Amino acid sequence: DRWWNHAPIYSYGPFDINCWLLSSMKAEQPLYKYLGAYRDTVPIYGSSLVLSTPEAYAKEALEYKEKGFNAYKLHPPGNYDFDLEAHKAARKAVGDDFKLMSDPVAPYTFEEALRFGRELEKLNYYWYEEPLFDENFHGLRELTRILDIPIIGTEVIAKHPYSVAECISTRVVDMVRADVSWSGGITPTMKTAHLAESFGVQCEIHTAIYHPLELVNLHCCAAIKNSEFFEVLVPYEYFNFGLKESIKIQNGLAHLPQKPGLGIDLDWDFIDNCTFKEY
Repeated sequence: DRWWNHAPIYSYGPFDINCWLLSSMKAEQPLYKYLGAYRDTVPIYGSSLVLSTPEAYAKEALEYKEKGFNAYKLHPPGNYDFDLEAHKAARKAVGDDFKLMSDPVAPYTFEEALRFGRELEKLNYYWYEEPLFDENFHGLRELTRILDIPIIGTEVIAKHPYSVAECISTRVVDMVRADVSWSGGITPTMKTAHLAESFGVQCEIHTAIYHPLELVNLHCCAAIKNSEFFEVLVPYEYFNFGLKESIKIQNGLAHLPQKPGLGIDLDWDFIDNCTFKEY
């Protein structure tokens, strides 16, 4: 992108991922073991779409708690009063001990973000994600300094891991984010995670939305220590396409497949049916 190729960061990811998959298949190892396995299962949490009512968030949070998920994250629409009611309703629905997170996707002024963070602390929310634009280092650094709830960000900043180094070293956020789609592939995702680990910082892997890419994220999660969760968008069934079989979820844990590469075959009938043109 720097030399006027006009290639967005998203374009690097598929090529980088495929290089790693080809290598792991040649080595006859599942990707996460080829990367250096830390664990064979990863706790899963559900991440909402933007819903129409506070009650809808409460209902969905309770639904995924009852399904055995370990946490639920709200993506509210960005209206302060509505957002606050939604977060209160979700907490009331799931009780005090279930983990809830908030990702308002950067809608607030600094003052609103600070007030909202104080409310989240009262409601015992687990983290506060991207309350301001990821590039707003000044505002985020102040929120991180003032608030007790952990602030998490960096998912949309290009050029991982280099752009994230400043965010960690000057405490722009408490925790960082990366994923194989938005960060440019497996290589920068793993570099960002290892960079964060060297500072004792969590690198929570961001959802890549549809499940073939989520499976790549899962392999990365299983190869690093400093990521607590595997994030998936919910309703889960909406995004469960593109693989021959579903990712195994049992007792709140995503289980890593053991065949080489991705470990689950792509659904080529589905892919071919959705293909308009080959270049």
